[in-house]
Amino acid sequence: MMTELSRRALGPLSLLLLALTFWLGYFVTPPDQVQGDLVRLLYIHPAMAWVALYVSFGTATVASAMYLWPRTRSDALDRIAHSAMEVSVFFIALTLITGSIWGRPTWGVWWAWDARLTSTAILGVFALGYLALRRANDDREVRARRSAVFAILTAINVPIIHFSVIWWKTLHQGASVFTSNRTLKVHGSMAFTLLLSFVAFTLTFFWFLRIRYRIEVARDHQSHRKLVSSIEQRRNEVPAS
Repeated sequence: MMTELSRRALGPLSLLLLALTFWLGYFVTPPDQVQGDLVRLLYIHPAMAWVALYVSFGTATVASAMYLWPRTRSDALDRIAHSAMEVSVFFIALTLITGSIWGRPTWGVWWAWDARLTSTAILGVFALGYLALRRANDDREVRARRSAVFAILTAINVPIIHFSVIWWKTLHQGASVFTSNRTLKVHGSMAFTLLLSFVAFTLTFFWFLRIRYRIEVARDHQSHRKLVSSIEQRRNEVPAS
């Protein structure tokens, strides 16, 4: 479990690493021989996609699966799944936006119905559908159970996104970090900055998740207090004679 000091340091550390990533990416690392300064999106887009598809959506899926397992079922897991899915929507949107910015000068269009882009956009629709499903039922247990099942089913799209550049002929480039024989494509300051970006955005996700989880806890407590107050008010009502 995180100590109180580490929880308090999570936000400042995330901001510090993000600032360092942007500084190294835009002022220290060299331009690419082919893409020039456009390659600096390498320090933003892949890390955002990593968080959107694997970290945040993965967290929501694992928490949902653990909620469905009777031995590990708890309201905390349901809150984690809900919070992680909301953060995932945010990072999926950023992934699509930065991908479009990168695609405009390289492909000549802001959007192409490429397999990876389309499947990522579909995942974003699924995430929004998950959030809509949570508003469709006031019964806490039913809502949590249905949402958990939906999250697990939609997670099937994640490996489709991952392998889309292999299974289909797409405009999207393949692996940005490793070649097919697992050797690095980038070196030196570029490799360090790329690794730093993954660490920075991953920590940012957990920072956002913690904030969103605390909001969810406060919301549940407020709903409980309103319910108790309403019951007490009804008990104290004097029947009309």
